[in-house]
Amino acid sequence: MARWLDAEGTSHPRAGAQPRIVSLVPSVTELLCELGLREHLVGRTGFCIYPKDSLREVPKVGGTKDVDIAAIRALNPTHVVVNIDENRREDALRLREFAPAVIVTHPLCPEDNAPLYALLGGVFNREESASRLSAALLSKLERLRHTPLGPPQRVLYLIWREPWMTVARETYISRMLSLFAWHTEPAVSADRYPSVRLEDYAGRVDRVLLSSEPYPFRERHLVEIAQALPGVPVALIDGEMTSWYGSRAIAALDYLEAYTRGTAPVAAQAECA
Repeated sequence: MARWLDAEGTSHPRAGAQPRIVSLVPSVTELLCELGLREHLVGRTGFCIYPKDSLREVPKVGGTKDVDIAAIRALNPTHVVVNIDENRREDALRLREFAPAVIVTHPLCPEDNAPLYALLGGVFNREESASRLSAALLSKLERLRHTPLGPPQRVLYLIWREPWMTVARETYISRMLSLFAWHTEPAVSADRYPSVRLEDYAGRVDRVLLSSEPYPFRERHLVEIAQALPGVPVALIDGEMTSWYGSRAIAALDYLEAYTRGTAPVAAQAECA
């Protein structure tokens, strides 16, 4: 019997014909729909909003960090999909007490999306759709390898305010940006999402990016950063395109190629549905 390994090394067999899936990961929810599994989604977080027209009738079970365990139990899922960064380990352990399968995801770089497609496509009998997504992703990655890049940039990528927080180079976001020779600072960090002082980066970065999520950075915040780091270019960037893995990663590569060339708009931050 074929089995597929998740990010924690747990082996999952192919699901039955009528799986009942709860997704606690917004980007994975979008991917599951792209794989043709919308009819099998029985629960989602309030941040799982894409594709918008397809998810309005799917019950919400809290947020990514404050899931309603009782609500999930009542949905009688066969599978719950979680993520190491986005969900709490203690919630995953509680889910294992009643959910037959808890599938753990943890993409760390754009290339990891292909195994993610294969995992979910294999478990849920959508291998053909998963193969198409993988082919599209790998084709874009291969093209980028042969595309001339601009000069390397040192980037302070901010995801939070009070305190200011950024991303370590071991994160998916940083590795996505590095495909375009934009390298996040600090170069070394003990934390995946370290707190920083803006003044420490004067003269050390070429630009500052304010992500549209998880903090709702807006135009008004550009002035605040410019005052702290005079002379350093500051811009908003669509955080869904830098941080959402899954099927979104394919479009994200096009977006970031245009963005690093100065030709891509910044999408408005999505609200909880």
